[in-house]
Amino acid sequence: MFILVRVFFLLNVELLMANYIDSTCFWRLNLNEVNGKDLDQTCSFILGAVQMPMEKYNFKETLNVSKTNKNHKYALALAFSMDEINRNPDLLPNMSLIIKYNLGHCDGKTMTNTADFLDRKKYKRIPNYFCNEETKCSFLLTGPDMTTSLYFQMFLDIFLSPHFLQLTYGPYSSIINDIEQYPYVYQMAPKDTSLALAMVYFILYFHWNWVGLIISDDDEGYQFLSQLKKESKGKEICFAFVKMIGISHIFTYASTEMDYNQIMMSSTNVIIIYGETSNFIELNFRIWESTVIQRIWVTTVQLNFPTSKKDLTHGPFYGTFTFLPHHGEISGYKNFLQTLFHLKSTDAFLVMPEWKYFNCEDSACNCKILMNYSANSSLDWLMGQKFEITFSDDSQNIYNAVYAMAHALHETNLQQVDNQAIDNGKVASSHCLKVNSFLRKTHFTNPLGDKVIMKQRVILQEDYDIFHFWNLSKHLGIKVKLGKFSPYFPHGEHFQLHLDMFELATGSRKMPSSVCSADCGPGFRRSWKERVEACCFTCSLCPENEISNDTNMDHCVNCPEYQYANTEQNKCMQKAVIFLRYEDPLGMALALMAFCFSAFTALVLWAFVKHHDTPIVKANNRILSYLLLMSLMFCFLCTFFFIGHPNRVTCVLQQITFGIVFTVAVSTVLAKTVTVILAFKFTGPGRRLRNILVSGTPNYIIPICCLFQCVLCAIWLAVSPPFVDIDEHSEHGNIILVCNKGSVTAFYCVLGYLACLALGSFTVAFLARNLPDTFNEAKFLTFSMLVFCSVWVTFLPVYHSTKGKVMVAVEIFSILASSAGILGCIFAPKIYIIFLRPERNSIKKIREKSHF
Repeated sequence: MFILVRVFFLLNVELLMANYIDSTCFWRLNLNEVNGKDLDQTCSFILGAVQMPMEKYNFKETLNVSKTNKNHKYALALAFSMDEINRNPDLLPNMSLIIKYNLGHCDGKTMTNTADFLDRKKYKRIPNYFCNEETKCSFLLTGPDMTTSLYFQMFLDIFLSPHFLQLTYGPYSSIINDIEQYPYVYQMAPKDTSLALAMVYFILYFHWNWVGLIISDDDEGYQFLSQLKKESKGKEICFAFVKMIGISHIFTYASTEMDYNQIMMSSTNVIIIYGETSNFIELNFRIWESTVIQRIWVTTVQLNFPTSKKDLTHGPFYGTFTFLPHHGEISGYKNFLQTLFHLKSTDAFLVMPEWKYFNCEDSACNCKILMNYSANSSLDWLMGQKFEITFSDDSQNIYNAVYAMAHALHETNLQQVDNQAIDNGKVASSHCLKVNSFLRKTHFTNPLGDKVIMKQRVILQEDYDIFHFWNLSKHLGIKVKLGKFSPYFPHGEHFQLHLDMFELATGSRKMPSSVCSADCGPGFRRSWKERVEACCFTCSLCPENEISNDTNMDHCVNCPEYQYANTEQNKCMQKAVIFLRYEDPLGMALALMAFCFSAFTALVLWAFVKHHDTPIVKANNRILSYLLLMSLMFCFLCTFFFIGHPNRVTCVLQQITFGIVFTVAVSTVLAKTVTVILAFKFTGPGRRLRNILVSGTPNYIIPICCLFQCVLCAIWLAVSPPFVDIDEHSEHGNIILVCNKGSVTAFYCVLGYLACLALGSFTVAFLARNLPDTFNEAKFLTFSMLVFCSVWVTFLPVYHSTKGKVMVAVEIFSILASSAGILGCIFAPKIYIIFLRPERNSIKKIREKSHF
């Protein structure tokens, strides 16, 4: 055992015990043997008062504690409480409390036969029995087993009811609380009035929602379950399983294995144990062969069993959290035991009964000294430190029961008029009734500072201390006070948890998770299947352009009109306003192309003007050439209306200018084509059509065609003109500023008219392609119209398959390509002759070619 303890201290004590203050860290040696028989033992007493002094050494003879066992701590707590009252001159003066009889296994022996106890002759032969007439009313103190307490009450009610008032120190039972059925029975265990609320908040504090529940199959268990479900309602806490264990639960291998499998196969990491089921669970733990049962136990009792047959070391935290009624710390108990049994601090008998906490009142004695613990030290070093012993809950109930009895007797004595000894049973019964009436309304504050109110026979418990228990080996247990729960803490903060203590006790501030389903993070929503607990769900990705910006959202929400969902779908972001900017590479490239083409067109126009008297310029009407070059220059320049921030003016100008200038260009090409045809087919000597050509009639084609296009544009502007619009859906995360065409019908009418004009020009040029003109004018006109029509036929499907600024870029590119096609096909050969082959641009050369 010493080797195991040394290993524990080497690995854990320095971390666990550092920085603790006062009574926040506890330790004890666990009992070596716990078997099924211990679970049924009881420890009860018959108490009374005599008018004579009573020394504490008399308790040693009365208790007759011969060895350490599970129940001897109750007898020691009783002796300490009675001795403290007997030494108090202000409470029960001139009287002493005595233990008249010891029932059950308090001394490690078998329980005395009830028939022997009821035999008055045998009762009087007991050496430590005080047959004193002043002991008018006796008290029966029973526990911790409630069944045995009821068993005693039944026999006392039949045989000795007038002489006994019964106080029980075992767990609270709603059955005994029935005042009509049990008028002389009082239970000292407090009623848990806020335990369910405390556990719910504790579960929520660690973000658990999937817990198992093991409760006793009795009224208290069902009431606790009802309160727990009530407090859990609306807080998304679900129960993985609810195991009801009755008092008559039979311990068999099959039932034990079933309990084990239900716990181990469950997906929960947290299990709540409530009621008188702890003894059964304790026995099961000692049967199970698992190396370690990795669960977090939340209980209301101080469990005294390891979760493994092997020693535990620090690792992932799995331990026991216990909610215990809040009590003040006892003092003087250790000194009482030492003087009572002449013990030293190192005696195992002294340190075994209860939990020990380090007494750090002396500055030289501090928990930090454990950091200097070495492997060469022994367990004597630990037991040699200054420590105090604390009471368990049952011992605390015994302490309060003795004080309640003393206060009731004290009040009775103050009210007693006739102090003469009366030995008739009727008056003794009357005396017990008086004591009972005072006991029922007794309220006091015990020396520990705890308030005890016997009113309504129910002691309400609302504040709880929260402890962490860990059996680090099968011999050594550690208990750390982590904080306190109270429903009356300010600001709705029901817990006061000391995080530094929590970290030292558990090794980490982060607890293992215990959820049925992992949280659905932002960007996901929860969805449930039928007949599945609310805590068990699946996570589904939010639909497009919907977000969830919190954990475990049931529904995703749409982003506002001018916002969009990011890729994680957990945040709405402001959409960027985009359009074809000059700063964009695409916009910059198109603007540069438009500028270069317009500059080249201006250069060609300059060359034609400079060489206006040359045959190649005069050929096919130089005025039409000038007009065509100027219209092409405007075609190139109109693309600047498509680039930059759109507004109402630019939206109108880009469509109207495009329609009109292209109509001028195409109609000019048509006029040039007609001129070629008239020149070579209908202008022979004596033909009347020669006058048409000479008079310049083909030049009227241009204004006529443009006039019709202008009428269409005017109607368009009057009915539904273009305007600035936004496109929210074409590109994710962007708002595209575009020029809405307004009337789509008007737009296609303008485009259709231009297409018809271009098709007509191409047809006429195609028919005149083989005319024998000097500079192949007809062929160049035909090819230019072929390029123009090809560009715009390709434009339509591409334009309708694109969105946003790409659509605008396609339209600009079509304008530039078609205009460049006309410019290149018609004027490139002429510029070539003008600058590179000037010899061909003469009358002599033309005549030679014509003669040939």
